[in-house]
Amino acid sequence: MSKPQTQNQSNNDKNNRIKFAPGHRTCAGCPAPVITRTVLNAISKPVVVANATGCLEVATTIYPQTSWNVPFIHSAFENAAATISGIETAYRNLIKDKLKLDKKINFSLNKDLGFLVFGGDGGTYDIGLQSLSGALERGHDFLYVCYNNQGYMNTGGQRSSATPRGARTSTTPSGSASQGKIEWRKNLMEIVEAHNIPYLAQASIFNLVDLTQKVQKAMSFQGPKFIHVLSPCPTVWKFPPRRVKEVTKLALDTRFWPIYEIEQGVYRINYQPKEPKPVEEFLKTQKRFQHLFKGQEAQKTVIQTIQSRIDQEWEKLDQKVALTQPAK
Repeated sequence: MSKPQTQNQSNNDKNNRIKFAPGHRTCAGCPAPVITRTVLNAISKPVVVANATGCLEVATTIYPQTSWNVPFIHSAFENAAATISGIETAYRNLIKDKLKLDKKINFSLNKDLGFLVFGGDGGTYDIGLQSLSGALERGHDFLYVCYNNQGYMNTGGQRSSATPRGARTSTTPSGSASQGKIEWRKNLMEIVEAHNIPYLAQASIFNLVDLTQKVQKAMSFQGPKFIHVLSPCPTVWKFPPRRVKEVTKLALDTRFWPIYEIEQGVYRINYQPKEPKPVEEFLKTQKRFQHLFKGQEAQKTVIQTIQSRIDQEWEKLDQKVALTQPAK
């Protein structure tokens, strides 16, 4: 007869099942830990995580504490994808050479192991783009998750190439000479898709079931996979933390943030607003755009330009869906 578990043993077993623990120091309302926990819980097999420098890493690994209850490596801003490439390659070679090594040392390997990267837009769109591109092109077997808060939030709220046009940041101020950032945000999904990887998707914390399903689908493929999740930042976007889901939903309903996936080259839109709302309803929720609503002609023009761009991008996405559907 087996001995009954003590309370401490029961707690230890429970802790071992938690892949991402509470008690971290992210800001109130930050979606990054929600994204992280959802992604990790969607994967049934053991995983190794590489995390680029950024809000998530800083707030969850303050020595001597950590929220990560999985094998975890903190990488620099620029090399998280290179780090996971090295881990995945080394492990693949260990599996290959296991029979040789078994004769010399006693060890066990789990052949079904997942490799995972978390990075913000700064460490993905900008500083880490070169290492991400290399890892995708080489075909390493890993899932890269970008939590996109549209700026360098951990270092003062500077603009990144993910920052949308018109947003006010610490490096793109608004005033008489400028209406916030003047460049369009980079289309990272198109860049990643150009590497011909088997699966990539855009998701949102508003629908965690959709995010979970996309992670599970991604992990069913061999090779590189990419999931891009909008992560609204109450602190720097400047809106009350309680409104996170409302702001996220408006990003979907205004088509500012399309929810879609590309599976083996086939495009599929996962959320179609029945009656798309004007983008200004999303912009009005955040003080980073408040300078656009002072009624001046130049500011109205910026909003109209943003709306026009969103409409064009949605039309392009719609066309790709039609063009890539298998013939019936």
